[in-house]
Amino acid sequence: MAKISMIVNGNAVNANVDSRTLLVQFLRENLRLTGTHVGCDTSQCGACVVHLDGKAVKSCTTLAVMADGHEVRTIEGLAADGAPLHPMQEAFREHHGLQCGFCTPGMIMTAVDMVHRKGHDLSDQVIRDELEGNLCRCTGYQNIVQSIAAGARAMAKSDLA
Repeated sequence: MAKISMIVNGNAVNANVDSRTLLVQFLRENLRLTGTHVGCDTSQCGACVVHLDGKAVKSCTTLAVMADGHEVRTIEGLAADGAPLHPMQEAFREHHGLQCGFCTPGMIMTAVDMVHRKGHDLSDQVIRDELEGNLCRCTGYQNIVQSIAAGARAMAKSDLA
């Protein structure tokens, strides 16, 4: 067993975990943060994307011990305190960027990271290129791309830029 300490969605967390425990398992099973999904277990689909120290990572191939001493943000912790939704979440809702919703948390976490790295004025091609590691089995991606572009613009107007 390994003792780990981290900040998850702004809260200090301490736990003893098997050193082989994946971050996605720790989040889902130990912390009951089930918005982070397991889609493929091979880092191909992106349903498990979370932010580790502000950068998007696939939590299905990240060990929980690798997050020791770091900050993790999941979809549950994305919105500002007191706000119902983050601007990117609101954009996905408003522009119908989901169907079954399974991939949506990972798409949103990837999109927020994309805006932080690429800025608020994203072309459709940049968005599609950046989504290469996120799969949706329900949509044709058009509404996802529109949602991300709208969310990027909305983030520019918020304090969550």
